Amino acid sequence: MIHTSTNVRVRYAETDRMDVVYHSNYLVWFETARIQMLDQIGIPYREIEARGLFLPVLTVSAEYKSPARFDDRLEIHLFMRKKPRARMHFDYEVYRESELLATGQSSHGFMDLQGKGQRPPEDLLAKIESAWITDVGA
Repeated sequence: MIHTSTNVRVRYAETDRMDVVYHSNYLVWFETARIQMLDQIGIPYREIEARGLFLPVLTVSAEYKSPARFDDRLEIHLFMRKKPRARMHFDYEVYRESELLATGQSSHGFMDLQGKGQRPPEDLLAKIESAWITDVGA
């Protein structure tokens, strides 16, 4: 498993008239966590694109449990629980301190410039392998 944590401070522009974070902002925070995870394992997304590859979203979902509000300090936890083959799958948890505010999932495929599905590059798989934690909960 790979687990990363990203800190976010809720901006006023991310809230609605009810002082609640607008739902689509959670998807932006999920993306922020994915980009940071790729940086942390040593293969920035910009490098993936420079190779002529993209990671389009194939599926995404979110479940909202409690609202985030302006100026909240949040932690976005990303979990990759399965090693990628043709797709990468991620789970997300959004916390304000110890309170779970939202959960989510997304899956992404590798695609070339013509939109054709591709296998993940071997060096990316190697970096995921080297970042993988197998003794979770030990």
